[in-house]
Amino acid sequence: MARVGIDVSHAIGVSMPNIRAVAKRCGTDQELADQLWDTGIHEARMLATLVADPNALTDDEMDRWAGDVTSWDVCDSAADVFGRTPLAERKIRAWAKSSGGYVKRCAFSMIARRAVWDEGARDREFLGYLGLIRRGATDPRNEVKKGVSWALRQIGKRNAALHEAAIEEAERLVATDVPPARWIGRDALRELRSTEVLRKLSG
Repeated sequence: MARVGIDVSHAIGVSMPNIRAVAKRCGTDQELADQLWDTGIHEARMLATLVADPNALTDDEMDRWAGDVTSWDVCDSAADVFGRTPLAERKIRAWAKSSGGYVKRCAFSMIARRAVWDEGARDREFLGYLGLIRRGATDPRNEVKKGVSWALRQIGKRNAALHEAAIEEAERLVATDVPPARWIGRDALRELRSTEVLRKLSG
């Protein structure tokens, strides 16, 4: 876990397949999710994100959970459930301006997650996030850089129109004199111009 940048200070070494198996048995249970989260144990918090009820998470609860995160894997798993809540868009816009590294990453992870699974979302939602991506791209923190790149790449893989918009945004970032923005732009272009992505979009 430590080798891939996961905070192991409160981890006990349970594998993700085992955590997912427990989550499957538990089903959706917000009360249980709250109790698991409050333990502070890494794997318990991962399990909490898998059993949480997106329709039961409150505004304050989302802020507290996001503020507690100290590791990218918990952040991204929490972002998946946060992105399914009625508060998703408001939290994305608020957290994208946060001074907290993982709170900020959570905003961009939510964008990335929604771009993957929300087939009914309109293009204008994701086009509206490009400004957040442009501003977020100036943040040099590793957890934020990777989250911003992920959001841009997933937007660009949704369809041909968003692909074109994401390519333009990535090229704009590469052309700046801001090192993290250039890194994000190059990272996004590498995937968005790959044979695999181009084949999928033309299929």
